[in-house]
Order: sequence, then structure tokens, then C-alpha cells
Amino acid sequence: MSHQDLLQGFSSDILVGGEWRAGTGKRYQSLYPADESVNAEIAAAGAEDAIDAVEAADAAWRRADWAGLKPHQRAAVLHRVADGITQRAEALAHLQRRDNGKPISETRALVASASSTFRYFASCLETLEETLTPSRGDYLTMSVHEPLGVVAAITPWNSPIASDAQKLAPALAAGNAVVLKPAEVTPLASLELGRICEAAGVPRGVLSVLPGKGSVIGDILVRHPKVKKVAFTGGTEVGRGIARLAAEKLMPVSLELGGKSPTIVFEDADIDHAVAGVLYGIFSSSGESCIAGSRLFVHKAIFDTFVERLVAGAKQLRVGDPLREDTQMGPLVTSSHRESIERYVAIGLEEGGRLLCGGERPAGDGREKGYFYQPTIIAGLTNQARMVQEEIFGPVLAAMPFENEDDLLAEANDSVYGLAAGIWTRDFKRAWRIGRALETGTVWINTYKQFSISTPFGGWKGSGMGREKGRLGLLEYTNQKSLYWGINDSPLAWAGKV
Repeated sequence: MSHQDLLQGFSSDILVGGEWRAGTGKRYQSLYPADESVNAEIAAAGAEDAIDAVEAADAAWRRADWAGLKPHQRAAVLHRVADGITQRAEALAHLQRRDNGKPISETRALVASASSTFRYFASCLETLEETLTPSRGDYLTMSVHEPLGVVAAITPWNSPIASDAQKLAPALAAGNAVVLKPAEVTPLASLELGRICEAAGVPRGVLSVLPGKGSVIGDILVRHPKVKKVAFTGGTEVGRGIARLAAEKLMPVSLELGGKSPTIVFEDADIDHAVAGVLYGIFSSSGESCIAGSRLFVHKAIFDTFVERLVAGAKQLRVGDPLREDTQMGPLVTSSHRESIERYVAIGLEEGGRLLCGGERPAGDGREKGYFYQPTIIAGLTNQARMVQEEIFGPVLAAMPFENEDDLLAEANDSVYGLAAGIWTRDFKRAWRIGRALETGTVWINTYKQFSISTPFGGWKGSGMGREKGRLGLLEYTNQKSLYWGINDSPLAWAGKV
């Protein structure tokens, strides 16, 4: 699919309260990270647009045409959204490829994931039951869940349409109105998702899509008194700022933040599986993933041989044109992001690290035009090194040996983050023991970076709070209310005879 065919007829308008219009912010260019060609000019949202979107969302939520629908009726709309995504799957995959440079094989999977997410939460609506709770007196008690109102969903640039769906689907399923703020550098697929939702029957005003600067749009959304929840995926420092502002409003938040995930390889691991899993865990998505396995701990007895195989595997990875079916690593998202990764590699080498592979920009095959970077492995650092402790968000792996479980756990848990971890061992008792001791929200055992929409996901410590996915992920977008029905034959005794 050519660039011209893909973007033919693409409108730079944004969706504000059911109206497609030019944003009031500055116009900017969306660039293709593989060669810096222009995808489209975007009329960015401004402060006025954000305020209008929230006001429209609040009015729409209070109408009966969405929150007032029966659950199965909202489910039918969500199924149509999923159908719309499926029908436009190839075009959406290419839009996301143009957005952030991910290989086409990966963006196809992300589009399929987005469709499945809408179908899953539609199914949750069809089967979700309210609860008649055990009574402790002459009354019946019931717990019900009601929509919060206006939800602000702020999503990242590394997997736009899948991240959008993980917030939009449960928030809409619960009956809320949503203002979606996609990352400034990756607006294309999110805007198209807005059109799909509109065509599927999401009522006017229930959804807005506001690409633009987070410092402007995000700040207004978090502070606005009519916004009742913020669902944010992004950097930890920004997440902390959102949490502070939310605390002033006593507003719930879900924060999916950064990570520096440990991957642990024991001496009894299946080496073929472990090598493949570690490579996939850190270098897929060019390492631009919050759950990337960026800290590798390998038992001392097999460290040298394992790392030798790992380096050989990394050197074989295909880095290049995202349009090629066999590409494994595309470019990084922006030039400035690549420069940030290069600075971290330089820091690691200054700290005493040994460069085993990578650490440079690839040459040839037209890659000089894009933001490409080779898969990089560095040994010789301790867990306290800055390059090992700070999130790089790129294809850089620190490999370190360990000797015993106690020291391993101390170092694996010695991090401000607690998002994910991986364990490679044939000993299921050890896997259980280590998995339970790791301070992370997700642990993969003899696999890595696998996801199920039915399984909750979220982090500990500096990696965030709240959970997405699963049936409980829907309830995160509701207020819980308890109802009591008196069934006593006589008046309440306290008042006596009146």
C-alpha cells in the first residue's frame, strides 16, 4: 500500500464533541520515522478544544442515549466498533506503521488486538451481573455499578491503537463519555478509530479525539472539574504529576507507567527458549515498550555461553524497512528519542560497561534516512549503574551474572519500577517461589511479552497504580453503589411508637 493511497483523502480535522473541525492549536507535521517523509499535517487541539470536548462529553453522558442504554445495547455498538476495525485492519496497520515505524507484522497484530479488546468488553457487558449481597438484618442489600461520567484517556506513542482500545473499550462499556488524548507524534490511527466509533453508533459527544501537546491538553483534562477519572499510559514523572493533581480532586486514576523489567535465566533453563525469549523481550518493538526485559540476570555457571549465543542472535536480527514482511526491528519513533538512547549507551560505557554488540546506527539499505538503531547488549555493569536503573525505552540490554537466589532477588527488586519480569527455569517450584517474591505486576515464566485481554495488567511502585484488562478492568471505570430495601414488618424500633 503506497503512501499516497494510504493517506488519500485523510483529513487533518480532530473530533471535538461530535464535530470534526480544525484544532485551535498549532499545525504540525506527522513524520514517518523510517525516512522522515511527511504523513500528514495535523491541526492540533488547543486549550479551547479540550474545554469544549469535556463540556460536550459531560452533556452527552447525562443524556440517556449512551449511559442510559441497557448493557446489551452498548455491547452491540462495541461489537460494531470491533467489526469496523476488522474491516479496516490492513489500512489501520499501515497507518500505525507510518505513525511510529513499527514493522507491519507487528502493527497488524496490534490492530487485531484492538478489535479483540472491543469484543471482549462487549462480551463482559453481556454477562456482567450485579450482586445481591448477604443480608445481616431485615433488609435486602444489592451492589450495583454506575458510570463515572467523563473519562480522560491519555495514550502513548508506542502502540497507539491497542492502547486506545484498552482504555476506550472498558470506559465506553461502563457508560462513560471519553476524551481521548493520543500522543502528539502518533495521531493517525487514533483519529481513524474515532471515525470508526462514530460510524458504529457511538452517540455524538460521547467521544472526542484530541491530538496535540500533552502539556496543554493533558493538563486541562486532568484539572477540569467535570473530568471524573484519568487513565494514563506514559512516563513515570508525568504520572506522578497527574496523581498529585488528581489527589486534589479526590479523583480516581489508573497509571500505567515506566519499567525496567528483570529477566532471569537459571542454569537449568531451556537455552533455546531462553535465548529466543530474551531477544524478543528486549528487541521487539525496537525496545520501545514499558515491559521490555532490559535487565538480564543470568546464572554465573552459564553466563558466558548464554551471552555469547544471545549476542549472536542479536546480530542476526533484521533491522530495516517496516514495510518488509521479514523486518524484526523498525526505526525509533523520533530523532530526539534515538539521541536519548545514544546518550544512555555512552553513559553505560563511561560507567565501565563492555559493548558486546550494537551501540551504533546501521548503514545501508536506505536506513540513513530514518531513526534506526542496532540492538545493543552491554555487560560489565552492576545493578546500581545508571544505565541499568533508569528506563531507556529502546533496544539496549544490560547483562549481569548472579550466583544465588537471595542476591538475585535483592537486585531484581532493587528498582523504582515494578511492572514485569521474566523467569527461565525447568524447576516449577523455583519458578513459583521466585515469581511470588518479585515485586512486579506481571511475571512471565518460560515465555515473555505475552498478553491476554482477560488477564489484569498493571504495575507496582513507580510503574503505576490501577489495573487494565479483565472484567475488573471494566469496573475500574465505574462507581459502586449499595442499595438497601427494608423488609421489616414493624417500624424501626429506635423511634418507639410515633
